[in-house]
Amino acid sequence: MSIFPAMTSLAADTARPRTADPLAAPHPGDRAVGLWLLAVAAMIFAMAVIGAVTRLTESGLSIMEWAPVSGVLPPLSQAEWERLFALYKTIPEYQQLNAGMSLAEFKEIFWWEWLHRLWGRLIGAVFLGGFLLLLWRRRIRRDLTGHLAAMFALGGLQGLLGWYMVASGFADRVDVSQYRLAAHLGLALAIYAYVLWIALRLLAPAPALSADAHGLRRGLWGFAGLVALTILAGALVAGLNAGLSYNTYPLMDGRLVPDSYLIRQPWWINVFETPAAVQFNHRMLAQLAVAAALGLWLWSRRAALAATARRAFDLLALAALGQLALGVWTLLWVVPVWLGALHQAGAILVLSLTVWALTRLAPTPIPAREAAA
Repeated sequence: MSIFPAMTSLAADTARPRTADPLAAPHPGDRAVGLWLLAVAAMIFAMAVIGAVTRLTESGLSIMEWAPVSGVLPPLSQAEWERLFALYKTIPEYQQLNAGMSLAEFKEIFWWEWLHRLWGRLIGAVFLGGFLLLLWRRRIRRDLTGHLAAMFALGGLQGLLGWYMVASGFADRVDVSQYRLAAHLGLALAIYAYVLWIALRLLAPAPALSADAHGLRRGLWGFAGLVALTILAGALVAGLNAGLSYNTYPLMDGRLVPDSYLIRQPWWINVFETPAAVQFNHRMLAQLAVAAALGLWLWSRRAALAATARRAFDLLALAALGQLALGVWTLLWVVPVWLGALHQAGAILVLSLTVWALTRLAPTPIPAREAAA
């Protein structure tokens, strides 16, 4: 499974010669548009980290109403606070986990969810406002309109998916569905990767790609899929609170593969719903991703690459190693909020560097005279 659905067409586009790529030819507005999209990507990065804190503090179910416009304002009276708290008291999370919570304690979790939703609205405002301004100033090339429309549509879909996720925790369970959580995070990071991809292509056109680097590019696309799968597996860990058990490394309950890996039938359901299996799978995928990152780095050492492409692989390998260490630290410390949020930020950093490396390996054919030289 990949979190780059919107980038599939881009991969096909870049497989054509450079002259067929509409984003290859320079345009006077490229820098302004690229910086605007880079700012939007930074806001999505921050949104994902805020979302991690919201999840880790069990704050996501504190607002039980979907109010895209009026929800911008927080409660402005004691009566409104009491009304929202009364709504929260009707769901299983309060009744089974937080019974007796005070209004002051409710406010603590409310503010995280409110900030999370407000930040999403701000991203939409910055995207739409920037688009209208740049369009008015004639900075947006016609070739970009399809991409920008897709980004805006995906952003709207993400808002709906977020509410669909939250609604799963209002009845019959004390938390949101891990499947919907994974879908929500996956779409957020797909949008992030898409926006970052276009921004980097506008701000820094790819250098010419030598013939021996085409295989490396294909390997990097495979690595991107592995990173996506690892992040989605991490979302299942978060959704099942699987990181709060088996807090040892490298063994789980004294074994490489825990005894409780296959405790449910049919066997495949364990991959998605058994905490031991979900955590084990995330560990294995993370370690495989690090090995792949190091393999790509060694491969890049032997390829004829531009300096920026070589630097991208250097940083990607370092980030992958750092993220694995951060994940182990998070596990051993039983997932404190700040460290869990930092771990999610580290995953997005690995994703970001993967996207950057891919933009450095766009399949630009070398002009004949350069090849001859």
